[in-house]
Amino acid sequence: MTIFQAVVLGIVQGLAELLPISSSAHLALTPYFFGWKDPGLAFDVALHLGTLIALVWYFRAEWIDMTKSAWKIASTRRIETVHDRRLVYLVVATIPAGVGGLLLNDLAETTFRSPMIIGTALIVMGVLLWAIDRWSARSRTIEEVTMRDAIIVGCAQVLALIPGVSRSGSTITAGRFLKLDRPSAARFSFLMSMPITLAAVILKVPEAVRSEGVSAPLVAGVVAAAISSWLAITVLLRYVSKHSFGVFAVYRVILAAVVFATIATRS
Repeated sequence: MTIFQAVVLGIVQGLAELLPISSSAHLALTPYFFGWKDPGLAFDVALHLGTLIALVWYFRAEWIDMTKSAWKIASTRRIETVHDRRLVYLVVATIPAGVGGLLLNDLAETTFRSPMIIGTALIVMGVLLWAIDRWSARSRTIEEVTMRDAIIVGCAQVLALIPGVSRSGSTITAGRFLKLDRPSAARFSFLMSMPITLAAVILKVPEAVRSEGVSAPLVAGVVAAAISSWLAITVLLRYVSKHSFGVFAVYRVILAAVVFATIATRS
């Protein structure tokens, strides 16, 4: 893999991971479209290190507050503040995805990366995102998230193991279904992505390093992913404060049409 290819994949990962358009789909389709060798799931996940860096930096104040909450809960065994509850909810929301990842890891690395599955998932989740975002009420904020909400959004995150579904797409859609306003649905999605992203990085980065070494392409890809992830967070939170998620749903359907057309052409 060249540095140019790694940077392109890093930018794709950073933007697509946090926008509701599916980073796994884009990382699988980019080599497919350009005729590059598929770097594999381990390299894809290694790029998540860049996204993790961006998430920690952007939400650093909230992570500091929740770290203090973790220490307080461990010491007093009491859950009292908004940050205490949010920490507990994020832990609970992470469990379904962790279990799903362990059970479905082999399928995620092979069968699920089929362009046909990706195209179908892009359309289905795109339609759901558009419909739910359009007709759902916008009456609740992130401060009103409950344990029930955390469980439902956490279960929705499991669907992201299928490339094309999108982790942020499934969790934002679930949040909107639960009547969270758009910025709150996006913010909760971003916050709950950190634990599962951290777990994936811990599991897969050593595998990528063993395969590729700490190479210039790998480092360049991670840096590109960090910068583009920070940009994606900033842009999306500002955008959805005044606009719907409809543009992302339309993009998903268009991309799926391109995928199916490419499959038909190559067949």
